[in-house]
Amino acid sequence: MNLNLITPDWPAPEKVKTLVTTREKGVSQGIYHGLNLGDHVGDSWVDVAQNRTLVREALPSEPHWLKQLHGTAVAYADQLKEQVEADAAVATQVNTICAVLTADCLPVLFCATDGSVVGAAHAGWRGLAAGVLEQTVEVMAHPPARIMAWFGPAIGPAAFEVGSEVRQAFVDDLPQAASAFRAGKAGKWMADIYQLARLRLERIGVTRVYGGDLCTYSDAARFYSYRRDGMTGRMGSLIWIAGR
Repeated sequence: MNLNLITPDWPAPEKVKTLVTTREKGVSQGIYHGLNLGDHVGDSWVDVAQNRTLVREALPSEPHWLKQLHGTAVAYADQLKEQVEADAAVATQVNTICAVLTADCLPVLFCATDGSVVGAAHAGWRGLAAGVLEQTVEVMAHPPARIMAWFGPAIGPAAFEVGSEVRQAFVDDLPQAASAFRAGKAGKWMADIYQLARLRLERIGVTRVYGGDLCTYSDAARFYSYRRDGMTGRMGSLIWIAGR
């Protein structure tokens, strides 16, 4: 079965490889129909395992799936022997695959410009406000100017309605974040999670940022969306350094 994948449009070194799934293809049924990779959302484990096998066939090794908690913990994927609680992972060894699962939250893939380190982060608004992207860059241990990032499919600014407390959490920490919100209805705000992530990365010196134009909420054929559907599946964003 050929997978329908998204190819990041960014100038990463040739040895940096990525795999970004959509919900298309796959064997899951019902509300999860398609290539659901999430094993924690109520889908049949048999179907999830088969979907993960389909993805594994396109990879050089087994991905390091995380138990994501909307926090800021970053795992060293090179050292992982079992699943850990974290919302990001970094790797420096060949064919060590960092992976995150999303369905509206923002997946961010990172690499050093020389291809010596890669990372993947899961950034919902809580993790984003708490600093998961900044923490990932810190763990990568390279000057921020030598780090590039790619934003994968996430809920777009026309669909991401939040309360005033969410806006305040970002603006209190970074006043420029006010530009990422516009007034909605009944005291709500429409948030641009891509812009929020860009601003936070720019603050620490990561300015080579790409992607950020795929809305999970508005494209039900290609993407799972928790905000749109409630119970639903998860897509995967994976990155690794290829071996010779």
